[in-house]
Amino acid sequence: MTVEALRRPWYRQVSRRQWKSLFAAWIGYLLDGFDFVLITLVLTEIADEFDLSAASAASLVSGAFITRWLGGALLGAMGDRYGRKPAMIASILLYSLGTFACGFAWNYFSLFAARLLIGMGMAGEYSASATYALESWPAQLRNRASGFLISGYAGGTIIAAELYKWVVPAWGWRWMFYIGVLPVFVALWVRRALPEAGDWREEVAASGAARPNPFRPLFTGRLGYLNAALAVAASAALFCVFTPLGAGWRWPLSLLAAGALLAFAAQLGGRRGWLLYVALMCTVFCAFLYSWPIQALLPTYLKTELGYAPSEVTDAMFYAGFGTMAGCWLAGFAGDRFGTRRAYAYTLLASLCFVFPVFAVRDTLVGLGVLLFCLLALSQGISGILPTYIASHFPTESRAASLGFVYNTGALGGAVAPVLGAHLAEGMPLGQALAVLTSGLTLVVIVLVGADVPRRLGRLVDPALSDDHLLRDRPLPADTPG
Repeated sequence: MTVEALRRPWYRQVSRRQWKSLFAAWIGYLLDGFDFVLITLVLTEIADEFDLSAASAASLVSGAFITRWLGGALLGAMGDRYGRKPAMIASILLYSLGTFACGFAWNYFSLFAARLLIGMGMAGEYSASATYALESWPAQLRNRASGFLISGYAGGTIIAAELYKWVVPAWGWRWMFYIGVLPVFVALWVRRALPEAGDWREEVAASGAARPNPFRPLFTGRLGYLNAALAVAASAALFCVFTPLGAGWRWPLSLLAAGALLAFAAQLGGRRGWLLYVALMCTVFCAFLYSWPIQALLPTYLKTELGYAPSEVTDAMFYAGFGTMAGCWLAGFAGDRFGTRRAYAYTLLASLCFVFPVFAVRDTLVGLGVLLFCLLALSQGISGILPTYIASHFPTESRAASLGFVYNTGALGGAVAPVLGAHLAEGMPLGQALAVLTSGLTLVVIVLVGADVPRRLGRLVDPALSDDHLLRDRPLPADTPG
């Protein structure tokens, strides 16, 4: 791309094919958000039918996070080896089938098992779609691509909330999950004619070298059998931790799972990169701890503490969803203008002004909606550039697997968040518990990202660690018109 081309308006620097690639990935995120958020909307109905406590019901939200580390790693590795597009299609099939299976659940455990499948697919969707969209767009616009992409998830939550007020009162909660499988055909059709991601096509497919296998160090050689056993142990331990099966053993099982996942991170990162992997996992974990209490339990709060009817819950979620979507768009522009880390930290700092006011408003839906819009635009919307932040730490040949593993292992914070929020609510109002969790962990993430803690720690063992593998000074060559 020439200097003169870079002077054109930003949207003219993106070819038609690159827009099409982003739109296809965005559709995948839209469906992902739709399928994933369904459980939060019907949590109270499910709790009534299966006679669940608040904490047990909240663990159903956690269920999809338990397998995310495995899905992100495996489908991410598939994306590095065979291309981003096949991994995206496999991901969408997994979470759509998992959503459909939720509608046939006959008890708590059968529903929990279906949520595990959703988690694997959602994890693969994040790593595959994020790397696909980022690597397809010009380097100088990749924060924008990231923000547009992640806004699709918020769009899916809006559609789900709109359907909730029509479907559940008339047909019951199961039909929300039956409907959740239908859009997969649209996504598969859109993705059928897509080109492969630019970076992967140029640096991996066209290199002539052997295709990368990011997990070869884990499952070959003398440690192969040990690591396979660790993977099974970690999965089983996490399942028990978030279900009644682990009652009385949650701390030992949590330590076992954490130890196994840290061992994988150390091996994947290698002698020079293990600390970077661990630091990024902790950063993402804290990011989910601040964001997912509200994402998972906001509908429950509206129905139980504020006594909202389904139509009012839909209205409130509408404000929240559009706030997140607008925030993702703005985050992309802010990240390209001010830098990813600076935009992330300052936006989160501004979001703290709205946390406690959101849970202080009780008598006006419009007032609550406006505050939710502002809070979600700043606190959740900034996650639109989280893929750019994480992906920038990894080279192309291992980016999807590394992003998939680091992000989705850290996403276990999303499994802890709703259960922790429900337990805190046993000693205080649910709204207060959500406000305390959100504000406290937001401050932690501001420090971790703003001070570039993961990269600083990574340089303790690898002084040559690159500043940025993704947002390079040279722009991605312009795609051919099409």
